[in-house]
Amino acid sequence: MQPTLAAPQFMGVRIKRREDPKLITGQGQYTGDIQLDNMLHMAVLRSPYAHARIESIDVHAAQAMPGVVDVLTGADINGQLTGPLPMTMAFDESYSNAHEIARPVLSEHKVRYVGDPIAVVLAESAYEAADALDAIHVRYQPLPAVADPEKALAAGAPLLHDEVGTNLAFQWAGGNDVDAAFAAAEHITELRLVNQRLIPSAMEPRAVTADYDAANEHFTIWSSTQVPHAVQAEVAKILGVDIERVRSIAPEVGGGFGAKSNQFNEDILAPFLARKHSRPVRWVATRSEDYQTTSHGRDQINIVRLAASKDGRVSAVDLKVIADCGAYYSNVTPGIPPLTGMMMTGVYDISNARCRADAVLTNKNINEPYRGAGRPEAAFMIERAMNVLAAELGMDPVALRRKNFIAPDKFPYKTATGATYDSGEYEKTLDKALALIGYDDLRAEQARRRKEGGKLLGIGLACYVEICGFGPWESGTITVDKEAKVTVLTGTSPHGQGHHTAWAQIAAEALQIPMEDITVIHGDTAIVKRGIGTFGSRSAPVGGAAVLNNSVTVREKGKAVAGHMLEAAVEDVVLENGQFHVAGSPDISVSWQEVAQAVYGDGNLPAEMQGDLSADEDFSPPGETYPFGTHICTVEIDPDTGAVQVTRFVTVDDCGPAINPLLIDGQVHGGIAQGIGQALFEHAQYDENGQLVSGSLMDYAVPRADNFPIYENNRTETPTPLNPLGVKGIGEAATIGSTPAVANAVHDALAHLGVRQLDMPFTAEKVWRAIQGK
Repeated sequence: MQPTLAAPQFMGVRIKRREDPKLITGQGQYTGDIQLDNMLHMAVLRSPYAHARIESIDVHAAQAMPGVVDVLTGADINGQLTGPLPMTMAFDESYSNAHEIARPVLSEHKVRYVGDPIAVVLAESAYEAADALDAIHVRYQPLPAVADPEKALAAGAPLLHDEVGTNLAFQWAGGNDVDAAFAAAEHITELRLVNQRLIPSAMEPRAVTADYDAANEHFTIWSSTQVPHAVQAEVAKILGVDIERVRSIAPEVGGGFGAKSNQFNEDILAPFLARKHSRPVRWVATRSEDYQTTSHGRDQINIVRLAASKDGRVSAVDLKVIADCGAYYSNVTPGIPPLTGMMMTGVYDISNARCRADAVLTNKNINEPYRGAGRPEAAFMIERAMNVLAAELGMDPVALRRKNFIAPDKFPYKTATGATYDSGEYEKTLDKALALIGYDDLRAEQARRRKEGGKLLGIGLACYVEICGFGPWESGTITVDKEAKVTVLTGTSPHGQGHHTAWAQIAAEALQIPMEDITVIHGDTAIVKRGIGTFGSRSAPVGGAAVLNNSVTVREKGKAVAGHMLEAAVEDVVLENGQFHVAGSPDISVSWQEVAQAVYGDGNLPAEMQGDLSADEDFSPPGETYPFGTHICTVEIDPDTGAVQVTRFVTVDDCGPAINPLLIDGQVHGGIAQGIGQALFEHAQYDENGQLVSGSLMDYAVPRADNFPIYENNRTETPTPLNPLGVKGIGEAATIGSTPAVANAVHDALAHLGVRQLDMPFTAEKVWRAIQGK
């Protein structure tokens, strides 16, 4: 049962983020800002080769450098750890030919990507540590490298892990039989799509600072992470200590996008060395170091077939995925292809669907979730395929989508690949977006331009659904103290999402206590004893629900106490504007502060009402949530240069009821920026030798503000029945919807020239060559 709330005072209101004044005035403290007495600085020596055997490492010259305290290799460290870096998910029966791949903290015998760590230096300053890296002499035996996943699967390809004997890391299969549907199809569309590798490019590179209290055998670790409790658990496990001896703190975190939900080599090295020397240790990545070693995202090849009738009804979809893992598994690498498969039918009622995925090891950096994790790949695949199908059938892409939408009365809807969609009204978002952008007028304008010449106009739409709200649980403790001040302890770990504001709104609404009297605490395992973290758009559906449920529990405790004080039955007591009174008699009331003082010992209460006003029950969702929406954009292409400019961008997203529309807009704005970035600019490019040739901001094209139009953001609200707030999550939705919308717009602009498919990013040169070729 969902807790009932009074008419909203705080929920659904555009309230500015309480976090921002500190951040925009330079008062925020990031991991790199942590200053501890007697601190050492760590630098990591990394392989310049994508694939090589290590014949020897000579550290003597480095050890003699000024300011150097220690130089260590994998031979010095790995044997003192309980194991390699973790992969936290397990292979189940849906996987086959799955191989365990160990990722060492420091590589000892072989390096497998440019940036693979092989030695570490400790020095009195960061500059002395960096200088000492150049004095370490490593003899390598270079080996052939393979950076293309399809080439890595070919016979005779260089093997990354000799003990595995293959570059096929694992296979995954899902769905049902599609062969009969394709045999009976009146039309079959086939398309090969490349979802290129991306670099998350968080504003703050990764960083870690570690301190060790030898007297109490206790670690304190500050790190730029989305999952401080996971850092605590994995550091304790790998260092072989009890989890209570590790305190993990996530201070301000300058962006994460999924990449900072992993545990990295430096997260282990820093506390290991702090314990060895009984001195604090700090490491902050350079930008190029961050680009080489912080997990990348996407990097899938999708080969898709659609079976359809001549009037556009899709009966089956068949998908082959080739997923590039990089050189090792990271935290949840094997979980990404199944998410693509699970969401491959998108918003469409397609009863036959099959996905077969091959995950491949290559001489590249690890590949992990990046703002969407498998769902952007699925949405891009099905939305591009639907547009191509519409063109082949001579249909408007809008009409094709309407014919295949899942009807609102079919929810909850079980897909052929095993997902259970909670709720949805897909046509409502499409209708609203079409009206806002003036679709019919744009088509008329496009026809006019094609006759008259000039810049090419393209109109692209994408209808998406994604899965988020992942469990299995989250904490959200609520305490009202003696002064009627509220403390929220949350296991979520925000890094730009605005939880300090949103969680205070939730608690304020339920408790009818002003937001200025509510403090939200997160990211410190010494204070928040348990939590899972922030990723997968799970925070509001799971963590926010925990805050609401516990707030309601405390409110009901307060009502019981107020009833006793008012000599009224608890069911007759109401809470309005922070005052408890009997329904219909607001003149006689007691305040939260009076109730709290009574509970904490100043009142004559029954024993069962004394003690505290707190609640600490985790929320475990019964299933995942499925936000959805429609994105429509227009682009103009200069036929003389191929330059693409996005001129309008309209979104209609549905993430359920809004906690704070301003926060939703912020998430959507950032998501569109990254979606446009993938479509038009970004590509983590490796050459045939496995060298990252886009390894800095000089070469990796992050979009600028002038590449974007003014966004026109809108919403519908379809609640989920799976949590008491009815919310679905919004953090990744705009990235998932925007990339295929832009891709469809670019192809729409070029359609009359006969251009069927280009791979992202749609750079000016690539588009110009396509125009010239036609």
